Amino acid sequence: MKSNRRSGNEKSLETQRNAARDLAIAALGYIAGDPEQLSRFLALTGIDPGAIRAAAAEPGFLAGVLAYISGNERTLIAFAAHAGVAPEAIERARQLLAGGNWERDVP
Repeated sequence: MKSNRRSGNEKSLETQRNAARDLAIAALGYIAGDPEQLSRFLALTGIDPGAIRAAAAEPGFLAGVLAYISGNERTLIAFAAHAGVAPEAIERARQLLAGGNWERDVP
C-alpha cells in the first residue's frame, strides 16, 4: 500500500516554492506601489495594467517579477531592504519559481 505522505524533501521544496511565491507577490506589490516602477515594469513586460492579475496566475510570471527586481541594482537593494531579505534570496526565489532547484555549491 502506497503512502500519500510526501517525503521531507518534497515538503521542504514545496515550502521553499511557497516562500518564493510570497516574495514575488510582495515584489509585485512593491512595484505597484511606486508609479515610476510600475510604469517601467509595464513598459518592459508589455502587460496591460488591467491584465496583471490574470498574468500573475500564469507560469513564470512571478519569476519574471523577481527578474525585473533583480535587473536593476538600486531596485534590488531597495526591495530587499523593504522585504527584509538578502538580495541573494531574491535570485534564489526567482530560480525556484522558474523551475530550477538551485543549491549553492559548497567547496
